[in-house]
Amino acid sequence: MLSGILSKSKSLGPGVLMATAAVGGSHLVAATQAGALFGWQLLWIIIAVNILKYPFFRFGVEYTLHTKQSLVKGYKDKNPSLFYLFVAINLLAAVVNSAGVLLLTAALLQYILPWSFALTTICYGLLAVCLAILIFGHYKLLDSASKVIMVFLCIATTAALVVAVSNGPAHSVPEVAPSPYELALLGFMVALMGWMPAPIEISAINSLWLKTKLKANQLTRKQSLFDFNLGYGVTLLLALMFFVLGVLLQYGQAQKIELAGVAFSKQLIDMYALTIGEWARWLIAVVAFLCMFGTTLTVLDGYARTLDESLKIIKPHQNRFSLSAIIAVQSGLGMVVVLFFKGNLKDMLMFAMTLAFLTTPFFAWLNLSLIKGEIYDAQPKAVKVLSILGLVYLVAFSLLFVVWKWIL
Repeated sequence: MLSGILSKSKSLGPGVLMATAAVGGSHLVAATQAGALFGWQLLWIIIAVNILKYPFFRFGVEYTLHTKQSLVKGYKDKNPSLFYLFVAINLLAAVVNSAGVLLLTAALLQYILPWSFALTTICYGLLAVCLAILIFGHYKLLDSASKVIMVFLCIATTAALVVAVSNGPAHSVPEVAPSPYELALLGFMVALMGWMPAPIEISAINSLWLKTKLKANQLTRKQSLFDFNLGYGVTLLLALMFFVLGVLLQYGQAQKIELAGVAFSKQLIDMYALTIGEWARWLIAVVAFLCMFGTTLTVLDGYARTLDESLKIIKPHQNRFSLSAIIAVQSGLGMVVVLFFKGNLKDMLMFAMTLAFLTTPFFAWLNLSLIKGEIYDAQPKAVKVLSILGLVYLVAFSLLFVVWKWIL
């Protein structure tokens, strides 16, 4: 039994990394806000979007296992124009998302540090730590760090949830519950789904992590799918946990719920301290920090890997940039955004989350189109059905948003 557990633990890696990348702004901010603003009304949409996106993330794993190539290479082989569109979107997302997660992580660290530092100073320090882990430790250290972070995150979040459930709702349910189904709130729902459980380009990043893992370990399809399913299941479970915490601790309160990431995270920690007890301030601060630090690490590494792979595909014999150099440049550009545009970071994040959702149908279709022949035949019937339902759902919701935003 012990040998079996050890064998499974060695096969873990890409799926856990994907979970660490996913459990960030979408969970800590978006899922908690959904519960805090609307109670239990949006529980179904969190479950639905996680389930309906599942096949398209899974297809990235299946494609790499079968072809030994990444999804990025698959995009290029299928259609060069689609490949260059992916590169452009990925470059924009890399800079904006790096800046967003770095700033939010730094803001949370201010609660933990006993000394007072400027937010930008903390950003520099965090960036230095992340670069040291990624440049000097490479994939192996990232792999190990993500597992440790995910274990502590799950334990701390579960502990916080147990306390919150035992205490019951912190506020009375409002007599007139606000409805999330008004057209004016469609933008919030689209942003919620855009990063839940993660932007669809994470499927390409996950395929690169898997490709790297396969070079070091001989993994079977069963082992790789176990790793992926475990990571995806953890992201769904944690999304539900943060959603429930939002319902129990903040729904019905008189104070206005902040929607900006940094402001909301501070308010969330204050709510824990007021409703559960002052000791909980440090618990939730650590939970939130672990959540965002893991996301920052994996976002920096993952987007850099896709850019590195893209450069190698575009100019296979002229690429002089190492992965470490790309990570450093990406981090520098992200820091520029933090320094000069942090006043508009909320709008930038909303733009990134909305863009992530609007591009989801495109990349979902692209991933599905790469799964052909025996790869598709090997998929369970439920996955095939979900892929069709998911594509219809994502296209319909995207069209509804476009009509509402730019036509009505």
